[in-house]
Amino acid sequence: MIKLSILLARKKELSHEEFVNYHKTNHAQLFASIPVVKENVKKYVQCHSLPENPPGLPAPVYDGITEIWLDDMDALGKVFTDEKYMEIIRPDEEKFIDIHGCSFLISTENVVI
Repeated sequence: MIKLSILLARKKELSHEEFVNYHKTNHAQLFASIPVVKENVKKYVQCHSLPENPPGLPAPVYDGITEIWLDDMDALGKVFTDEKYMEIIRPDEEKFIDIHGCSFLISTENVVI
């Protein structure tokens, strides 16, 4: 199993709260509704930065993280090149995400605790 982690940066014209609200209430359901997602995504988690910064640490660079688990790279390719993904999800992402401000990591997990 692989995990795609996407470090998300919001569009500058949105507040952090607007970004989080849209990500949780609009985008999540839209992404989950696509047939290729239902067929290939094993787990989908959204994480959002908190408004408080721990003492001594800088403010977060990213507004959130999307984590998506899939069986393998083939499944990942199927999701992100799917016609419905490109037609519906990509335009929705452009409403609230600064695509060029995001970072991506494809990994496997090594659970320690």
